[in-house]
Amino acid sequence: MSLDDANPYAPPATRVDDVVATSVDSAPPLWNPNAAACWSLLFSPAFGAWLHMKNWQALGEPQKAADAKVWVLASIALIAVLSLASGLMPDSKALDAVSRSFGLVLLVAWYVSSGRAQTRLVTERFGKAYPRKGWGRPLLIAVGMVIAFFLVVFVVAFIVGMAGAGVSGQA
Repeated sequence: MSLDDANPYAPPATRVDDVVATSVDSAPPLWNPNAAACWSLLFSPAFGAWLHMKNWQALGEPQKAADAKVWVLASIALIAVLSLASGLMPDSKALDAVSRSFGLVLLVAWYVSSGRAQTRLVTERFGKAYPRKGWGRPLLIAVGMVIAFFLVVFVVAFIVGMAGAGVSGQA
């Protein structure tokens, strides 16, 4: 008896061959999207968006990966602009408050508009049982990037300070 010969008053049946398998075996290794968002509190939304971008690529979602890449670049650009502004006006307490506010707004905006979607998708598709990627390499890269950032800021501040001392020493 086929589905076409079934009782017309019975509830609709689903063909088993039409169902897409979403088992743990079909899940690609991913970084936990919630953990990536939490690490973004320490390392900026650029870190979480980068990991989400890599996850989207593994999930076969190139458009969402491209959107995450935009968040990575926007976060880096905002950090650079705010750092430059802080260097040009080092004694401004208002700028410090604005920088912190922008950072928090950026984090919330990224998570609400992009980060949460991946968390939901992974939870719906795989639950908590999916292969996990390790955190050692991304966290080491993030720490290295923070150290490099502070070294660049220090070198730029030193050069600007020396140039300022040279100009005031000539007068």
